[in-house]
Amino acid sequence: MVRDSIAAPVRLAQQAEKLDPARLAFRQDVWSGLTQDHKSIPPKYFYDQRGSELFEAITRTPEYYPTREELAILTDNAAAIAGYIPAGSAMIEFGSGSTAKARILLQAAQVAAYVPVDISGAFLTSEVQRLETDLPGLKVFPVAADFTRPFQLPAEIAQMPRVGFFPGSTLGNFEAHEATAFLRHAAKLLGPDARLIIGIDRVKEPDILHRAYNDSAGVTAAFNLNLLRRINRELDANFDLDGFCHYAFYNREHHRVEMHLVSRARQKVRIGGRAFEFRRGETIHTENSYKFTPELFRTIAQGAGWRQAAVWSQPDDAFSVYVLLSEEETYISD
Repeated sequence: MVRDSIAAPVRLAQQAEKLDPARLAFRQDVWSGLTQDHKSIPPKYFYDQRGSELFEAITRTPEYYPTREELAILTDNAAAIAGYIPAGSAMIEFGSGSTAKARILLQAAQVAAYVPVDISGAFLTSEVQRLETDLPGLKVFPVAADFTRPFQLPAEIAQMPRVGFFPGSTLGNFEAHEATAFLRHAAKLLGPDARLIIGIDRVKEPDILHRAYNDSAGVTAAFNLNLLRRINRELDANFDLDGFCHYAFYNREHHRVEMHLVSRARQKVRIGGRAFEFRRGETIHTENSYKFTPELFRTIAQGAGWRQAAVWSQPDDAFSVYVLLSEEETYISD
């Protein structure tokens, strides 16, 4: 027993030496989340190469409405939205993923540079290569980073006005205090006369939300379970993927869709030298997706130092795209 107690920290230290800082942070977040009374893992870790591909597949399922709604809003109102983007700007997209939405604005506005920021470096590289082929005159400066943490913008855009782009209602993955912190961080990063174009999902009928996160083809389930596959691959873990199942539901009280992975049996999992036990029916909470009323979103934005300049929706009001200006903003669109 004494020898084991000495050897365990040594093994962990040796394993740590093999991990880069990003994987060390990943492991620490997983360890921390799985030691809580209600186990959880931050949703940003969904997005390895395979996770990013699966998410793009989710956006093409018939049940998942947000992407179609947002693309339609951006397409129908591209000229009006572009009126809030000064000529010669750098457009910074937080959590870029696919560039499909950004392309609409990049083609409608006189943007000098595009800075896609994404946690999945491999997926980012492939998207940038396609974009540079399709828009050869555009300067593209990709940043592989976790946009929820401090990161450096490219020096090449230092003298350009900056516009933030945050589509997909990704803000809904944050708790209220985290959403406020992100919006404040974005204002600081974008600098003087900041403006932000942001997509927000609206509160709607629960059955619509249930179908959107439980598609009949099982793509969302595969996306959720891929998180365990990534942990196995990158963190020396032994999750049995058949031992967990996808579970998503609408929490009416909190106006959010919750995604979980449910343990099918009592089991023990080892992750990077540490063991974690699961009861039958116990869950790992992997994501929240908050839905907003217009009043709630305005309150959060104002609390973070932004004011609403414009908003567009489809006739069904299922989704909205906002332009936010910093409270010191003086720019007025035509």
